[in-house]
Amino acid sequence: MHWSALPATVLAELRRGTVIPAHPLALDAQRRFDPRRQRALARYYLDAGAGGLAVGVHSTQFAIRERGLYQPVLATAMQTVREWCRPARPVVMIAGLAGRTAQAVAEAQVALGEGYHAGMLSLAAMRGASIDELIEHCRAVAAVMPLVGFYLQTAVGGVALPAVFWQRFAAIDNVVAIKIAPFDRYKTLDVVRGVVAARAEERVTLYTGNDDHIVLDLLQPFAVKRGDEQVTVRIRGGLLGHWSVWTKTAVALHQRVQAAAESLAQGGRIDAELLALDSRVTDCNSAFFDVANGFAGCIPGCHEVLRRQGLLEGIWCLDPAETLSPGQADEITRVCREHADLADDAFVAANLERWLS
Repeated sequence: MHWSALPATVLAELRRGTVIPAHPLALDAQRRFDPRRQRALARYYLDAGAGGLAVGVHSTQFAIRERGLYQPVLATAMQTVREWCRPARPVVMIAGLAGRTAQAVAEAQVALGEGYHAGMLSLAAMRGASIDELIEHCRAVAAVMPLVGFYLQTAVGGVALPAVFWQRFAAIDNVVAIKIAPFDRYKTLDVVRGVVAARAEERVTLYTGNDDHIVLDLLQPFAVKRGDEQVTVRIRGGLLGHWSVWTKTAVALHQRVQAAAESLAQGGRIDAELLALDSRVTDCNSAFFDVANGFAGCIPGCHEVLRRQGLLEGIWCLDPAETLSPGQADEITRVCREHADLADDAFVAANLERWLS
C-alpha cells in the first residue's frame, strides 16, 4: 500500500494538520481492560473535534503487547470511530508499532487488518543498530503500511537519531508523517533538516510530540538551507499524550495557532498572549508528565486528570508500580487551579453520561 492509496480525505486531514490524542488505556480496579471506558475516551476525543487517534502507542502502554491486548485495544478504538461518527468524517487512525522487525511487521499487519491508516514506528527495541539496519527495518514495515516516524525522547526509552537518519527515513516513499518528540530543540531541528534534505517536505507532514513546547512548535516557521535555496517548513499538527486530556480546548488552541501561523506567513503579527500560552501549556505538562521525577508518572498523571473528570474510574496501569509520584497530585491540583481556562471540565461533565452509555 503506497501512501497515495490512503483515502483522499484522510490524507488531506493529515497534511492539513490536526489534533491527534495519544489514546490512554482504560483498566478496572483488577487491572483488566475496561472496554466501556475505553470507548468513552474515544467518544470524548471525537466529540471534542480531534482529527485522529493514535492507539497502541506509549500512552496506551507498550505492555499491552505482552498481555494480549494489542488487537482488542486497536479494534475497540476503530469500532468506536465507525459507530460514533455519524455522518462519517475523516479520522486519521494511527497504530503504534513496536519491537524488532518481525514483531513490528506483524503488528502492522494486525493494524492494517483493523482498518488503520498508518503505523507509528517506535525504534526503542532497535537500540544499538546501525543507521543502515534501522532503515532496513523501517523499509520492511513500510512495505506493509504507511509509516509515521517517531522520535521518542531518550528519557523514556527513545534512541538518539541524527539528521542523516531522518533524511534517509523521509526518502522512503511510504512515509507520510513524523512525530517529533525528543523534547530537545537540537534534535527537533535534526528531523526538520533531514526531511528538507530528502526533498520530502511536501510529502512528509511534521507533527509535534514535544509536549514541553507545543504552542511554539506549531507557531514557528523552520528555515533550513538546501544548497542555495532556503526552505521554510512548519509543524502542522500535534500527536500528543498531553492532548489526551483537555482535548476540547486543545482543538480550539490548535485552530487558533494555525490561523495565527498563516497570518504570520502573510506578514501579520502574533499577539503576546498567544505566545505566552506556550509557557502556560508547558507548566500544565510539567504536572501531567511528572517532569520533577524524570517523567516517571507521565501516564498515571494523564490518567489522574481523566479520573477527576470522571472519564476513567482510576489511574491504574498494567504495571502496579507505575503510579503518581510523591507530590504529583498536588502539582496537578495547582495547574488545574492556575490554568482553569485551559481545561474542558464543563464540556466533559455535560457529555460524560452519554459517552459512558
